Amino acid sequence: MSIRDLARHLDISIGTVSRALNGKADVNPETRERVLEAAKQLGYVPNQSGRSLRQGTTNTVGFMIESTIETADNGGSFFMPVFEGVQSVFRRHHLDLVALLCGTDEDPASYLNRVVARRFVDGLIISATTRHDPRIDFLLERKIPFVALGRSATEGDYPWIDLDFEGVAATAVERLVGFGHRRIAIGTPASDLNLGYVFLDGYKRALAASGIAFDPSLILPANGNEEGGYKVACALLQQKPMPTAIILVNENMAIGLYRRLYEAGLQPGRDIAVIGFRESPQSRFLSPTLTCFRISLRDLGIRLAEAMLSALPAFENQYPHEKIELIWPMELVPGESDRPGSPSGFR
Repeated sequence: MSIRDLARHLDISIGTVSRALNGKADVNPETRERVLEAAKQLGYVPNQSGRSLRQGTTNTVGFMIESTIETADNGGSFFMPVFEGVQSVFRRHHLDLVALLCGTDEDPASYLNRVVARRFVDGLIISATTRHDPRIDFLLERKIPFVALGRSATEGDYPWIDLDFEGVAATAVERLVGFGHRRIAIGTPASDLNLGYVFLDGYKRALAASGIAFDPSLILPANGNEEGGYKVACALLQQKPMPTAIILVNENMAIGLYRRLYEAGLQPGRDIAVIGFRESPQSRFLSPTLTCFRISLRDLGIRLAEAMLSALPAFENQYPHEKIELIWPMELVPGESDRPGSPSGFR
């Protein structure tokens, strides 16, 4: 049903129906109630394309996710709570959130170009930022409002929020050194994601602060999923001497790592200390329990939404523009996978 059909049904002018639907003050309250009730009963839905042309906005924000091995296997446990946090803010302002999934066979920059050309979102939240991210340059050049979930070395004035990868690495190294470990390996992403560089830099600085020389052979890149963790464990077992501890950049890697260690007759927390990244539903069921870090993903989504609104001109009165460069804190959750013990007791 079109607005013209609704007006004809009510025997009211199209202009009056339009003003009633949009809550204009110059419409009689009884008329407004009559219009809204008829729209509900007859299933009238505004033509979003026409409204967007008239208002110059779509009332929609896109959240771009790259379809990778990690997101395909485990992305739901991370992104769904974030989406809920974002939408909890957007729904108060009658905004819609749309997930934009970029496939593995498509260049992210080209995908973003196509999304922007279609003009069906007012702003964008991008994730999986790379070391030098062409999407950021593209959005800055076109003055398109956006927020980055993740830092990048790409220069420019844009809002970003990132997890505290440096803090996690530093806390994990300090904890393991305190337990007597000196040969500490690290599982990093096998990609150009900037989080891998940040995580590795934090690891190096923490080692230096503890007087431990950096050993490049202890960097073990792999996909951030169960299979990647299995491959990391295979690499660990080949080293002579084997590291006495390992820090993982993704909690799901611990599942595959545990499996391979058990196949080799080794036990996490006894033969090698393991610290994962984020506490997840899967990590809670590992045995021994995984030492990892807690984060409120819903709260992260809320802050992302607020940052997005501060970048949108339509909300500048409610969310004044501010420079947002925020590192999101994470809290250590001690488990049994890195129980203290003498390094000589590890194989």
